[in-house]
Formats: sequence, C-alpha cells, structure tokens
Amino acid sequence: MTKPVTRREFLSLLAATSGTATVLSVGGALGLLPATTQASIPEIAPLNDKRRKVVILGGGISGLTVAYELGKAGYDCQVLEANSRAGGRIRTYRHGDLIDEIGNPQICDFDDEPHLYFNAGAARLPSTHANTLHYCRELGVELEMFINENKQAWVQDDNFNDGKPMRNIEVSTNMRGFMAEMLYKAFTQTELDQPFSQEEVESLLTVFRQFGDLGQDGRFTGSGRAGHISGGFLTVPEQKELVDIHELLKASPGVLRSVLVENEGETGPVLMQPTGGMDKIISGFTNKLGDRVSYRAMVTSVTVKDDGVDVEYQKDGERHLIEADYCFNCIPTHLMVGITNNFPDEYVEAMKYIRRGEAFKAAFQMRSRFWEDQNIYGGGITWTNQPIRQVWYPPHGIGKKKGVMLAAYDYGGGMHFTRMKQEERMEHLLAQGEKIHPEYREQAEKGITVAWHRINHMLGCSARWGQMTPEAEAHYRTLQQPTGGRHYFIGDQISRRPAWMESAIQSAHLAMQDMDHRERNGN
Repeated sequence: MTKPVTRREFLSLLAATSGTATVLSVGGALGLLPATTQASIPEIAPLNDKRRKVVILGGGISGLTVAYELGKAGYDCQVLEANSRAGGRIRTYRHGDLIDEIGNPQICDFDDEPHLYFNAGAARLPSTHANTLHYCRELGVELEMFINENKQAWVQDDNFNDGKPMRNIEVSTNMRGFMAEMLYKAFTQTELDQPFSQEEVESLLTVFRQFGDLGQDGRFTGSGRAGHISGGFLTVPEQKELVDIHELLKASPGVLRSVLVENEGETGPVLMQPTGGMDKIISGFTNKLGDRVSYRAMVTSVTVKDDGVDVEYQKDGERHLIEADYCFNCIPTHLMVGITNNFPDEYVEAMKYIRRGEAFKAAFQMRSRFWEDQNIYGGGITWTNQPIRQVWYPPHGIGKKKGVMLAAYDYGGGMHFTRMKQEERMEHLLAQGEKIHPEYREQAEKGITVAWHRINHMLGCSARWGQMTPEAEAHYRTLQQPTGGRHYFIGDQISRRPAWMESAIQSAHLAMQDMDHRERNGN
C-alpha cells in the first residue's frame, strides 16, 4: 500500500536532497515560511534648525551607510578610518596595491589591466540582499552577473576517482540520481499524518523521476545530463557510464555537500558583482562623502557622557578630539576592547565574547585563460578536499589573454595557511592546484595571499557568534543597545548572519532608527 507523507515531512525531504533554496521557495509558496524582506532604508527626520555632530568609528560599509544617510538629513558626520582606504573587509587588490599583512606585507604585481583584480573579502552579491542593491542603484554602481556554480568546473578529492578531477556535472548528476531513487522508494513507505492525496502522490513521484532522471520503475541507471562521450548533434549520443555510488561516497562529505548545495540560498543561483571589483560599492559611498572620511585616523579613546561622546584619535602624529552628540562604532569588537573606553562592564564582556573567523584567500594571475580551453566559461567553483578547498574562475574578462584565478578560500580553517611563510604558502598553493589542473604551476605567474587573522586593523575575518546559547543571546542583545543612548555598535558583528554586506547595512539602519526615535522624542 502506498503511504503518502505530510507537507512538513516533504519539506524535510527536499532539504536533504535539494538544499535550502528549494525549501524556501516551496515553503514560501505553501505559506509555511516567511517571504524575503524588502529594503529597510530608515526615514530620518531632517534636523532643520538643530545641529547634531556624529562621529563614526571605522569606514566599513556600515559606517559609510550611517554617514551617507545621516548626512542627507543634515547631521554633521565625520568618519575616522585607521587604514589608508575605506571598506573594512571589502577589499579589492589591483596592480600596485599593498596587502598589509603583519609580518608579511606584499605588493600586488598583477598587470595593470582593468579586469585583473582580486576580491579578497566580500565577493558575491545575492539578488535577495535588497538594501545592498538599493545602494548600488542609488550610488550608480554598475553590476554584472557572478556565476557561483559551473557544471563544467571540477571536483577533486584524493579519496575517489584515484585523485583525478571529475566534472561537477558528472558528480552532481549521479548523486542526484541515486538520491532521487532513494527518495522515490522512501516516499512510498512513510507513515501517514496529514497526507497528500493519491493525485498529489502521483504528481510528486513524477517530479522525483524527472529530478533524478529515473526510469519509470524509479531506478537510476545513468543520465545524459552528465554529458556524452561523443555524438549528440549529428549522430546518436553515446552516454557516459554510470558512476558507481560507492565510488562517489569515497569523497569527503564536505566536498559532496558543496557540489550539491553550495548553489543554494544566499550563494545562488542569481548572484552579482560590481563591474570592476567589489570595492566599487565603497567608492560609490566615499565619492559622495568626500572629506567627511578621515584616513589614517587611529582612535585612542572613547568616552560616553550624558550629553554625548568624546573621541580622541591620532592622525599624522597629532592628537585630535571630537565632541559628538552620537557615536556609531564599527571597529571590530576584539580590537575595541584594547582602546581606552568607559563602557559598562557587561558591554565590555559582550565585546570580548565574539570570536573571529580565520579566513584565508589567495589568487594567481594566470598567463592564459587555460580553463576556457576546458569549456569553463563565465566563472564557477571547483571543489577539492585539499586545504585550498576552492578554486574560482573569474566571471569577467571572457576571451581576454589573462585572468586572475582565486587559488584558495578557506573560511573556517584559514590558520593552516596563515601560520606558513609566504614561500611555503605559494608552494602549497601550486602543488594543490596541480592536482586539479596539471598546467597550473606553469600558468601561475603572479600570486598574492590574504590571511585575515594578520591583516592590519582587522586581525580576523567576520564575527563568529557560534551557537546562540542563552549566554550568547544576552551578549547579542547587550551590544544591540546603545551605551547611554549615545554610542552604537554597528557592522555585521551586530548581526545573526555575519560576513554579508547586507548584515552590516541592516545593523546601521537599526541603530539609526533608534537614534532618530530618540531625537524625535527629545531624549
């Protein structure tokens, strides 16, 4: 007897096989999950005859957002940025740029061509990040498509296929086929709750067959979706052999998960990047703000008072003092604890609680775009179980002579490379890249590495809250509240979803709304 499943169970099955994006889409259609939010641009009341001074600590995207929005409402804003450039972890490196890594400074020696650049921090812009897209439109930042998943890219794992790379399309097609077959069989054996009708069951079984390219009996025997050995246009196509499921399962779970679901949710399928580099968004802000951004301005103390905030800083060897009505602070909390302040004890404790990601990225300028000779066009990611974890192909510059390839991106365990000397890093990058592309070492002519735990003025990547335990929740709520109604922490560190520009921008909006409420009510 065929036993249908409940809608909730069906969503769980979808999550197991298709990833979060499918679940969000289906769940939204069924009214079980919330829809995507719209832009949250705050409506700040104009000051008119009032005068208000605002000091913003740090020129990350959250700080620039505050200066831009409050400036439109008549606030006198000043941004203090310790670096010689704004943007925080939104870093694009080009010819002549300094990679300011403590103990390992580098000068980027890519050729001086517009398409030869490397986004060392933020690198992707999802279509659902409404606020970031709003500012791109308002600031005139031109966007182009970013390809996250390319089925012609490779999957390389030392544990399967004798360590030789296999096309993403072969791995994913065979995995989905086997998984769809299991889902097809399991669907007929699940216990009743609030069941689908027989008509719905038949419709879903048809979907499963189509999803996995199963036969009418629900079995997976291979699929032309994985490509053909020959033929297909003028002659009968010769289908590739079925990849044995036991061989595929030799690959590490992390690699298989990346192949199946890394093009879901916020990393796909529709992604964008600013034309010419991610820092074009930062340039959009700084072009509007002009001299309201002070560079190489090192904050030395923050004192919250009943009627405002005093901030001392050093610039060009001289001490300066700003007496402001409000302060918005996007300095990373682990750095702010080392700056003199009079914050309450619970505030300081919450600042210390946040850990920092250990991200490492690297890139090579390649002598030729050899990946295009392998039918890898328009970007995409090759996955590997090696420490480099990922190789990205540039989505821009198609057909040009050279290109910059991301040679490593380890978001969770970047200390593996961070502890190495530069020469060691380069050798490891080349040796691991050769396992994917035999011509890799010969093609790589200029390389840079970015270990975020050692990048000056950052000393870490995005905030890591970890599991939101009651203790973490208490610290999170503490940092969301202004100290004395005058000092606000902002940035993706004050977000449940760190590492995104959207998170940082929304944190700035929330803080400005609170300040505006206080101003409107005379607090």
